[in-house]
Amino acid sequence: MDMVHVLIFGIIEGVTEFLPVSSTGHLMLTAKLLQINQSEFIKSFEIAIQLGAILSVVVVYWERLINISKIWKQLLMAFLPVALVGGLLYKMIKRQLLGNNEVVLWSLFIGGLFLIIFELFYRQKEEAVEEISAVSLRQACIIGLFQSVAIIPGVSRAAATIVGGLAVGLKRKTIVEFSFLLAVPTMLAAVSLDLVKSAPAFNYGQFIYLGVGFVVSFTVAIVSIKFLLIFIKRHSFILFGVYRIIIALVFWLIVK
Repeated sequence: MDMVHVLIFGIIEGVTEFLPVSSTGHLMLTAKLLQINQSEFIKSFEIAIQLGAILSVVVVYWERLINISKIWKQLLMAFLPVALVGGLLYKMIKRQLLGNNEVVLWSLFIGGLFLIIFELFYRQKEEAVEEISAVSLRQACIIGLFQSVAIIPGVSRAAATIVGGLAVGLKRKTIVEFSFLLAVPTMLAAVSLDLVKSAPAFNYGQFIYLGVGFVVSFTVAIVSIKFLLIFIKRHSFILFGVYRIIIALVFWLIVK
């Protein structure tokens, strides 16, 4: 791995973190394309640079986060399921799922089909929740349960939370913004847990790579957030479902 690879990873992470296409899956497939072995550092790198993208949420939504007292119960309730699942299954996730491209491809393909089918049948109700502060704790918990499925690489944390939110009656813009905000405690916890366990084995150069990847993903993710907010005003997520299927097929037929 060299600095060019770090820049590529940072850009891909920034673009894909908040789109329903799985940033972790894209990073793993990128490593495959670049012929980079899934070492322990690469696995940690793929987790850690996500924190850069997450920091962009803090910048874009700083006013909302200052007034977090209005929504902290909803965020906490949605965060708890994935914290429990991630904490219990950390070793299995790191050793067996991260680096497993077969899992990623199936997750992208099945998730793409699910997104398309869901959107074809989904109809927003008039009483759909418009404000995050109005989300019930039950709805938040269900969204959190959906998010916990995203511990499987390729599923996509964004896709899981968005589908979960739409299913329990949130408006499209509301669940997208809730997904952005929920990413902050979720990924902060995931990165912190991994770094506590893995960072002592990193050398100085690897920390430099982490820092550069962090900055690049942060910068690109700000653009990605604004793009998604504009996109959802006129479009469903069917295009992302089609994209996921195409990527999976391309890797199965050509790259793999």
